Amino acid sequence: MVVGLEAVLADGTVTRIKNVPRRAAGPDIRHIIIGNEGALCYITEVTVKIFKFTPENNLFYGYILEDMKTGFNILREIMVEGYRPSIARLYDAEDGTQHFTHFADGKCVLIFMAEGNPRIAKVTGEGIAEIVARYPQCQRVDSKLIETWFNNLNWGPDKVAAERVQILKTGNMGFTTEVSGCWSCIHEIYESVINRIRTEFPHADDITMLGGHSSHSYQNGTNMYFVYDYNVVDCKPEEEIDKYHNPLNKIICEETIRLGGSMVHHHGIGKHRVHWSKLEHGSAWALLEGLKKQFDPNGIMNTGTIYPIEK
Repeated sequence: MVVGLEAVLADGTVTRIKNVPRRAAGPDIRHIIIGNEGALCYITEVTVKIFKFTPENNLFYGYILEDMKTGFNILREIMVEGYRPSIARLYDAEDGTQHFTHFADGKCVLIFMAEGNPRIAKVTGEGIAEIVARYPQCQRVDSKLIETWFNNLNWGPDKVAAERVQILKTGNMGFTTEVSGCWSCIHEIYESVINRIRTEFPHADDITMLGGHSSHSYQNGTNMYFVYDYNVVDCKPEEEIDKYHNPLNKIICEETIRLGGSMVHHHGIGKHRVHWSKLEHGSAWALLEGLKKQFDPNGIMNTGTIYPIEK
């Protein structure tokens, strides 16, 4: 999506990566800057691709099913066959309670949207329907239900403000931790994380919702958002993150890395996943460490992000 960009290095040098459609002049240095989270440099300008916007061609598909494993298998078939829906999501029953109780209470939900050129959208939609039809346990729902969900998916300032009021009123918080994995391990990651939280987290009784959904799929795997809501009990506001979110985040990162996935799909490492950076990268950590030494030898750039603070 990013074609070229400009950044300022720790010593004040301005660097530009030119806008070209593709090149093979050494490693793709765009990604050194794109994913650096301010730990190596600051991005000051980006050039991105643009796409035709044709919402009148959008086609929506929704299905209810009993289990996540079937849903992962369907996602895999669709992606491996070469279809590229702009939306391909799989919600478990628990996470679905935030969106779909009016038509899928207690069920998992698969959602697809095909868009773009009308011929491409039509063929993509037909391909999805054909693959899902191989699974008789999946029941299609009215596409209008999915279109309504889509039209209300993004939050504006009003919804954010209302959520703050609700949190203060109820003391109930909600967070996510997103990861990724190959098709061969993603279901085990999902099952292992949910099971470990339910059996090991010392404040499991305070959790009011624990579930997840996949939102980004590829030919070789998918991501997983773990979503958890909990009542904040017997702690000060500043203690909440260490009592609840950080221990839950720890379980998710540990299980994902143990089973062969990545501890973060697109949110970045930040401050709260940095403890597992070396474990995430393994023997490749030396490459990432070398970038820090080269770009930020004095350690002044966003300390504690991506690179753990050495004690």
